[in-house]
Amino acid sequence: MRIIAIANQKGGVGKTTSCVNIAAALGYKGRKVLIVDMDPQGHSTSGLGLDKSKLSHSVYDVLINDLKPKDALCSTPWKGVFILPARLELAGAEVELVGLLSRETRLVRALSDLKDFDLVFIDCPPSLGLLTVNALAAAETVIVPIQCEYYALEGLSQLVGTIELIRHHLNEKLHIGGVILTMYDARTNLSKEVADEVRRQFPGVVFSTVIPRNVRISEAPSYGQPIIYYDPQCVGSMAYMSLAEEVEERWLNQKRP
Repeated sequence: MRIIAIANQKGGVGKTTSCVNIAAALGYKGRKVLIVDMDPQGHSTSGLGLDKSKLSHSVYDVLINDLKPKDALCSTPWKGVFILPARLELAGAEVELVGLLSRETRLVRALSDLKDFDLVFIDCPPSLGLLTVNALAAAETVIVPIQCEYYALEGLSQLVGTIELIRHHLNEKLHIGGVILTMYDARTNLSKEVADEVRRQFPGVVFSTVIPRNVRISEAPSYGQPIIYYDPQCVGSMAYMSLAEEVEERWLNQKRP
């Protein structure tokens, strides 16, 4: 079971959108996938059609109250996709974790109880606090979504620095294994320039598939549906299916080292 954190402390880069849609595409293709929603906004949870107000338990209970993950796990309406959901109470976990033993590795221990998934995606909050540290301590691989816009690379050195710190002190396996170019507009020189710069900074790890600006991708979460179910024929849906194939090829269709 490979655990992948999807992280970028900059908000609005397509992090949750990519998490939900890659997971849904892999589930559609027959894989069993878990999303761990570590963002207090709970957008992965609502984006998969779950009503947060009706949840009995959430990832908060796993982190703070030592609830077994299987007792908080939810199925979703989408083939092969399961979620450890988030509610707004997770925002308080940043403060509550400070006083707990092994505060940086609570998620590591919780996820060690789960074995029967092909991939686990952790949707990180847009910050570098203890929730993100827990996610990075639990993961082997980080996928970084970067939008093809001005200031896209701003603050990225801070994320890379945090990953390096965690690799040295908490999780020596951690590495950036993929970069997704999101909100790509082929009509503009800016998108092409940002894409070229990202490929220069992260040689060999940027996915070939780029996620275009697409209104249907933006609409889908408000209906609680992944894009491949909301509008299977749109360019955004086809892009995420292609990206899921790359993820599968990179981490599932090869033997682990």
